[in-house]
Amino acid sequence: MGVQREPVRSDARRSRAALLEAAAAEFVTAGVDAPVRAIAARAGVGVGTVYRHFPTRPDLVVAVYRHQVEGCAAAARTRLEAGPTPFDALTAWVGEFVDLLVTKHGLVAMLVHDDGRSAALHELFLERLLPAGEEIVRAAQGAGQLPSDVTAYEVLRGIGNLCFGAEADPAYDARRAVGFFLAGLRVA
Repeated sequence: MGVQREPVRSDARRSRAALLEAAAAEFVTAGVDAPVRAIAARAGVGVGTVYRHFPTRPDLVVAVYRHQVEGCAAAARTRLEAGPTPFDALTAWVGEFVDLLVTKHGLVAMLVHDDGRSAALHELFLERLLPAGEEIVRAAQGAGQLPSDVTAYEVLRGIGNLCFGAEADPAYDARRAVGFFLAGLRVA
């Protein structure tokens, strides 16, 4: 007989979500080495709560990364439903994708030598974001707004390449470069 776990209380779920959002925001402004006390303060919880949910910094980094990937994947459907056109939805979703890419480089860099976690996170990235990208790209193609021979992988990979290193170069605006890229793909 398996061990049954107690259900997670709703306040614990809210606390965890607040911590993930706070950590993500702190990571953007201060990097993945942001002080735990700053993350706790931003989330409105005590430092002990952070460590109760995430015993180590890599645990927190992985959880933030997973949370951001899941949120970005879910946003594709939301953007498609909000419209007004599939290309507009793609453009809006790509903005969220760019934000994820620019912040994720620092997250993954911390985990490169951490017992294979970065490989698992890359798999999660492909597993969740590629299907989301495929759905939104197919919708734009179906509306005649993107060429039919462009693949979601090509679009996402191109965007990824444009975002690489952006966090280290304040003179470079990845969103602007990606905007040029999307404008070049759009069927008039």
